[in-house]
Amino acid sequence: MNPLLLLLCILFLISGCAVREEFIPPEPNDAAFAPPDLDYSLPEAKHGSLYRHNYSMTLFQDRRAYRVGDVLTVLLNEQTQSSKKANTKFGKSSSIDFAVPTLGNKAFDDLSTSVSGDRGFDGAAASTQGNKLQGAITVTVHKVLPNGVLMIRGEKWIRLNQGDEYIRLTGVVRVDDVNRHNQVSSQRIGDARITYSGRGALADSNAAGWLTQFFTSPWMPF
Repeated sequence: MNPLLLLLCILFLISGCAVREEFIPPEPNDAAFAPPDLDYSLPEAKHGSLYRHNYSMTLFQDRRAYRVGDVLTVLLNEQTQSSKKANTKFGKSSSIDFAVPTLGNKAFDDLSTSVSGDRGFDGAAASTQGNKLQGAITVTVHKVLPNGVLMIRGEKWIRLNQGDEYIRLTGVVRVDDVNRHNQVSSQRIGDARITYSGRGALADSNAAGWLTQFFTSPWMPF
């Protein structure tokens, strides 16, 4: 077999291991991010009252999300900045000289020699990364924990000319962190999972092909 053809076949075989895991965009209308099903049936009147427990408004309380099915606006304000730098340098040198050997009164000048060696290493690395996400998304309360913490979940899909963009968010939030406008900062959400991505022609053109991923992977020896 032609050596060049054999090399190409090997590259194609190992390229499958070199390609990064492909991101598969989700589909809208996922049941996991849909508002929870609620019981809208009228309650039975007990003790002469027509009000439903935990569903009435008070005169001294702001209208905030505090029960399953309530909506809550999350203000996305995420910004991270990381920087790392490392420098390493060391060296070592050594030398050995052998004197001219003599036998009696005769010197062997041709046998004189010396050995020397030098080793050195100088390495440097630097990495900087920054991310920023701003916006807003309205989510739904899916569960109220026994301690009053709200489990929220929701998504937002925006259809543009060349594809879709979506935001998904899950997490837990304290009722005390919700302001009087029924809003909470994303920095106040615990166990937050925020996903912002897209799909379509623009997202596909922004992804590297499998051959490019191979040449930028650790499998590439050069």
